[in-house]
Amino acid sequence: MFKTLKEDIKVVFERDPAAKSVLEVVLCYPGFHAIIMHRIAHYLYNRKLLLLSRLISQFNRFFTGIEIHPGAKIGKGFFIDHGMGVVIGETTEIGDNVTLYQGVTLGGTGKDKGKRHPTIGNNVVIGSGAKVLGPIKIGDNTKIGAGAVVLHDVPPNCTVVGVPGHCVKKDNIKVKSASKLNIDLEHGKLPDPIEDEIRSLRARIKKLESYMNNMEDDRDEDI
Repeated sequence: MFKTLKEDIKVVFERDPAAKSVLEVVLCYPGFHAIIMHRIAHYLYNRKLLLLSRLISQFNRFFTGIEIHPGAKIGKGFFIDHGMGVVIGETTEIGDNVTLYQGVTLGGTGKDKGKRHPTIGNNVVIGSGAKVLGPIKIGDNTKIGAGAVVLHDVPPNCTVVGVPGHCVKKDNIKVKSASKLNIDLEHGKLPDPIEDEIRSLRARIKKLESYMNNMEDDRDEDI
């Protein structure tokens, strides 16, 4: 247990430059509190103590602003930055070294029983306010931009932005091995395909306007 707590504290220092001391992390980081309480709730959930596990998860929500269903499976190196408004559904599966920012929803769709929430791979970063919905799979080393809405499977090594979310980069960065892990947390510096398209259209319009002006000048000279 103490080894796991030590690893959780280490993760905070690795991914949040605002962390100044171990005591500050233990007392003031809701993401740290949330994962500890979830482990307790998940332990009880697996032993069919369903009501007690839900009560702990509800206390977790009240205390931290982070709602994690006790049935959710979460790997090692999990980190929630700030965390207010984060929701993680019952059948969600999260791999190792995953980072979530505030307002992220890993939610379900439909009323069917069984698997209805996302499966998140290893080394994934999900930006503020992003929504990942349904029994979809997010590949390893993927980065999901702030505010994206992801409704379909995402291959590994992708950058996803937009509503609905779509992949704008793939296999452009060589990911380090787990022993030399260096998670890229720059979820606010992602490509904007819509802005790129607008710029392309502006350049084309400017070129056409220049061409039309030259044609008018030539016609005036002929007259």
